[in-house]
Amino acid sequence: MTILALGINHKTASVDVRGKVAFDDIKRQLAFMQIQDRALAESVVILSTCNRTELYFHQPNITPQEDHIDNQSWREQCLKWFAEIHQISESELRECIYFKQNLEAARHLMSVACGLDSLILGEPQILGQVKQAYQFSEAFYASQHQTISTKLSRLFQRTFSTAKRVRSETEIGASAVSVAYAACGLARQIFDRFDKLRFLLVGAGETIELVARYLIQHGAKNIMVANRTHVRAEMLAEKLETPMQILSLSAMQLGLNQADVVISSTGSPDVLISKEMVEIAQKQRQYDPLLLIDIAVPRDIDENAGELDSVYAYSVDDLQNIIQRNLAQRELAAKQAADIVDEECKAFFVWLKQQQSSDLIKRYRQDAEQLRQQLLAKAIQALQQGQDSEKVLHELSYKLTNSLLHTPTQALQSMAKAGNSKGLQSFSQALKIEAE
Repeated sequence: MTILALGINHKTASVDVRGKVAFDDIKRQLAFMQIQDRALAESVVILSTCNRTELYFHQPNITPQEDHIDNQSWREQCLKWFAEIHQISESELRECIYFKQNLEAARHLMSVACGLDSLILGEPQILGQVKQAYQFSEAFYASQHQTISTKLSRLFQRTFSTAKRVRSETEIGASAVSVAYAACGLARQIFDRFDKLRFLLVGAGETIELVARYLIQHGAKNIMVANRTHVRAEMLAEKLETPMQILSLSAMQLGLNQADVVISSTGSPDVLISKEMVEIAQKQRQYDPLLLIDIAVPRDIDENAGELDSVYAYSVDDLQNIIQRNLAQRELAAKQAADIVDEECKAFFVWLKQQQSSDLIKRYRQDAEQLRQQLLAKAIQALQQGQDSEKVLHELSYKLTNSLLHTPTQALQSMAKAGNSKGLQSFSQALKIEAE
């Protein structure tokens, strides 16, 4: 069997490219169906966040001769499909896509879930996003009266337990660090105090909830929330136990006209705040400083809005400088976490090898039983036809012995040709034990 990963992240691609390859729920459902139809994998889990799009496949049909995925057709098939579903050129993808296999793929997944591969080292949100991605896959396969393959399922369960170990055994999550925290840190660099500022938050999801919590902790008192669903925004205000002015997206210009800081994070495929809207707001505000922080992928705010007077516009990628300030205290914890990941990854592959061995033995025994029944049926038929019983039994034992010895004999010959002395020695020791 083979565990394979395909991905694009903040290290390999710009925010614009990452936006092009993001999966919403509808496209993710389509992807599951197409992967099945094209036999690209037995099972797949699709992880799509603002900083990465990664697919984790279980593909048992890649042969040992094709172990290096750079030299086999599966990679090209996947690349072609990935380009088609996102309507992006293969040449653009080749510049930023990465493929990983088996131990490397498992280690990467565990590192991602532990926050070791995040834009902000150790950020805790990613684990929940990995779990949601796995649950989405579970739901899809259940709807098809199937299940995620045992191997891929076990890999993700091991990943979740590894992330739990890292959180409990290291200081990787000691301080509140996330994209939301970095956005608030950027606002604090530009404005000294939050208590007299007006904030417009666009969206009402988990990231905006974290943003609101940080703002409130640092003294923000005047917060507006613009969201497509009024009820969701109300729920956010109730959850935070803070009065907030709630706006519909169609009334967002009203909030923009009043806001000093705008932080946006929605799942919208389209730009929600145009340059023209910001220009109108600035005229209303008499060109007081306006901070725009767009932490959505694809973008919520027109990337050209920062060209206007007194407007400071930042995207997810621009938060990197703030994030760097938080790395020093986490470097030791990250090294400790990487050791845990390595340990757990190796343990998973020990289990995997044992599982493969068990599967092989089970299949061999099943084949042997099927053969026994076939030969026995023929022998009974021969006896019923009046053939000599001694001759029938001799023939039965001869054919059964030859058939059962054929596969292990071939395996021994292959080991001998390959110079596999350890395999031959193990087989020899097993024969001695049986003889005793």
